[in-house]
Amino acid sequence: MLFMVVERFRNGDPRPVGERFQRRGRLMPAGVAYQASWVDAAAGRCFQVMEAASMDLLHAWTRQWDDLVDFEIVPVQTSAEFWAGLAHD
Repeated sequence: MLFMVVERFRNGDPRPVGERFQRRGRLMPAGVAYQASWVDAAAGRCFQVMEAASMDLLHAWTRQWDDLVDFEIVPVQTSAEFWAGLAHD
């Protein structure tokens, strides 16, 4: 499954996240894969596309960061998958 993960940096400060990432990496458990990410122009949020077999696996990853980040997680699918699914309804 694909997930759009919106990270809101605590206190609006991305530096602690960047520092931990530089020291320890992405801290993903087995079964979670990073796809892509973007940071908004104000540097207050990061948008990541992650892949995992379940929401539970994704939560195992977010627990590594939830002291620095507030998360919003939305299950998503590609546009091609969405439209193909509609064609079969």
